[in-house]
Amino acid sequence: MYVWVARPRLLAVRTCVVSMVAVDSQGPQDSAVRMFRRERSIPLRGSAAALCNNLSVLQLPSRNLTHFGVVHGPSAQLVSAAPEGVPLAQRQLHAKEGAGVSPPLITQVHWCVLPFRVLLVLTSHRGIQMYESDGSVMVYWHALDSGDASPVQAVFARGIAASGHFICVGTWSGQILVFDIPAKGPNIVLSEELAGHQTPVTDIATEPAQGQDYVADMVTADDSGLLCVWRSGPEFKLLTRIPGFGVPCPSVQLWHGTVAAGYGDGQVRLYEASTGTLHVQISAHARAICALDLAPEAGKVEHCHGECVPDTQVCGARFCDPSGSSFAVTGYDLAEILRFSSV
Repeated sequence: MYVWVARPRLLAVRTCVVSMVAVDSQGPQDSAVRMFRRERSIPLRGSAAALCNNLSVLQLPSRNLTHFGVVHGPSAQLVSAAPEGVPLAQRQLHAKEGAGVSPPLITQVHWCVLPFRVLLVLTSHRGIQMYESDGSVMVYWHALDSGDASPVQAVFARGIAASGHFICVGTWSGQILVFDIPAKGPNIVLSEELAGHQTPVTDIATEPAQGQDYVADMVTADDSGLLCVWRSGPEFKLLTRIPGFGVPCPSVQLWHGTVAAGYGDGQVRLYEASTGTLHVQISAHARAICALDLAPEAGKVEHCHGECVPDTQVCGARFCDPSGSSFAVTGYDLAEILRFSSV
């Protein structure tokens, strides 16, 4: 595994800057100048599944806690930890079974931070579940309609993001389901189904809109590498499509009008969201990018850290704070969350 942490200047795109962490499953065994150190790991009751973006992080500064969510087969593990990495509580959530005899596999777990509440969302091969942020109460269950799927086609949901008071979830068919979330209570409504992809959605990223009609505040990716850039609102509008390169785009992020996308060929590419213009191509990985995350409050860009974790297939990586001073990594068949902090 090779972890690449960079603070890239967005060159011709913007004069502002952002921090980024990208990981592939297995790559070069060399290491750059060390600017992060490994901290105490957080133990898990079960190992992480071999899924891209298999880590979600929710920081609670007011309580001096950080929540971590990791998928393990038909269950999601939720861990609350103190800043020094000491686990304080663990909870397991299982996918709602619905029809069928075998328990459905969970495909992603993600905390959605809305203006007025935080919900925990699970996606699986049967449907979409939404919980209160601590996983204690399920507030909504949406079953997937497999009517249009062929007998050999897998049915699942994958790709989760919050946009304003909406939660958007991708599906195997390429559709994006948009759920309207009330300020409290379970009266969640499927308000729109967005058609922009022809292959399964892999990831969704959003950022707060600034109010202008032209602002792009959501980007979606799929198995063909196609990116769709949207403007949210009472009705979502497709602004532009960015063609793929014949390889999947497992992970994507959006920051100040710039799309950062990680691809199956190991490339990380930065685009102007409104036009789809390619501005930067980064060749730092030998294998497919499996997770990509941005820290919005960070400084300028440079390659500042490489980390080798022998015999580990990495499957998730997230910053643990907006400044990018710490990040966490999960690996397939690894019963712990690896933590790193800046020195």
